[in-house]
Amino acid sequence: MCCVLILVALVGPRLGLAVLWLFTDYLSRAFDTFLLPFLGFLFLPWTTLAFAFAQNSLGGAQGLGLLLVVLGVLADIGVLGGGASRRSAI
Repeated sequence: MCCVLILVALVGPRLGLAVLWLFTDYLSRAFDTFLLPFLGFLFLPWTTLAFAFAQNSLGGAQGLGLLLVVLGVLADIGVLGGGASRRSAI
């Protein structure tokens, strides 16, 4: 069960970004260039989704939008760093 959760946490936001990029203009309204969403897809997918949502629905990364982006960063750190503590304990 734990492996399924890890797989969903790693693949889920990337799949969401791919669907948004292929079928909508949601990411192009949030970002000016192709480079930032592409780098976000590779390294910080939760943050990229949070920023796109903040830009499109909350009026930018101010106030609640900024809080959402910070939560996205923490989610990315948690997904990437969560396995390290589990590996060192075993």
